[in-house]
Amino acid sequence: MIRIKRWLFVFLIALALLAGAFAMCVYLQVSPADLVEGPGDYVRISEKKYSELTRFQETYEKADLIREYIEDNYYVSVKDEDVENGMYYGMFESLGDPYSMYMTKTEYDNEMASLTGDYSGVGVTVAADADADMVIVVSPTPGTPAEAAGLRTGDYIYKVDGVVYNATQLDVCAAAIRGPENTDVTLTVIRGKDEFELTITRTHITLQSVTGELRDDGLGYIQVSSFLNNTANDFAAALENLLSQGAKGLIIDLRNNGGGLVDSAVGIADILMDKATVVYTEDQDHNRDYYKTRDGKTDIPTVVLINGGTASASEILTAGLQDNGRCEVVGTQSFGKGIIQTVDELSDGSAVKLTILQYFTPSGKVIHKVGITPDYIIELTDDCYDEDGWLVKDIQLEKAVELLK
Repeated sequence: MIRIKRWLFVFLIALALLAGAFAMCVYLQVSPADLVEGPGDYVRISEKKYSELTRFQETYEKADLIREYIEDNYYVSVKDEDVENGMYYGMFESLGDPYSMYMTKTEYDNEMASLTGDYSGVGVTVAADADADMVIVVSPTPGTPAEAAGLRTGDYIYKVDGVVYNATQLDVCAAAIRGPENTDVTLTVIRGKDEFELTITRTHITLQSVTGELRDDGLGYIQVSSFLNNTANDFAAALENLLSQGAKGLIIDLRNNGGGLVDSAVGIADILMDKATVVYTEDQDHNRDYYKTRDGKTDIPTVVLINGGTASASEILTAGLQDNGRCEVVGTQSFGKGIIQTVDELSDGSAVKLTILQYFTPSGKVIHKVGITPDYIIELTDDCYDEDGWLVKDIQLEKAVELLK
């Protein structure tokens, strides 16, 4: 144990409180009683707590010194809020993980709105390409301004309204793309060796994540464009409608589905499978958590379509169905995003997002940066598209029909 003067201890605590006491108290699990107990002019704390308190003093004292230096000497006036937010952003950027970040209240509100499928933007799912250190388009959402403007899977978004964003600024970039309805956003896009600008007018977007139809050949077709709060329920309703019409097989189209809520993906797996593992997660200590379905499947032959725009929750659904032998998969290698973030809201309405787990398929295969390999690899060729770039001959869909027949 280390004995220190009470006045020095109080100084350390006061300094930490000014710069970040809430974090210190939670991290150290120090109660007010711990801070005042002790005879005479001394308090008794462990050597570990003393070391941690000293580290807090050194860290926050330096941060406050730099902030004052900027405020006193920068050539134009700066806002305290902007400097403080910069520090918070920087802590997460130091991780080199584009999916971990600090969000202001506005950014957090926009993030939550996008998961409901009701927001204002251009309708594009983006991800981080760590190798290129750029933000990449996973898929434009069908029927949205992004699709109409010609954005494609695999395009890189280099700038938003003239501001350069790299892979570690993924969510900040996505927030910049979103914005008030009827306002314009200019994207600087890199496609292959070409660089060009697209100015797109934001609109109010209400996503219908599930659409279904009974084909003329008697096969059911359900396209799932994203995984939102109601996606599993909407899928169940679409499937029930197809079965009532006598569907003999089912094609689930997850192409260009950039993901969303994992629970919704597991909910769809639960409709299609008996009791089984859909996916499992593992943390840094190799602790595992299993996502399972219950007994009671819908027994209809099924084929799933995927491509390079199939990511995250859609990869989890595909892997769960494929590994359990519930379906065959047709298309091309999926995107490869198999990590999970937790989002915690802070008392002022801002939030922090941190990657805490990695997903594995039921058979133990890594998803992240690898993706899902189809049972039948079918590449769409140039002659599958017309001169305007629209798909006119869907050989992936044709293969799915062949398998079901």
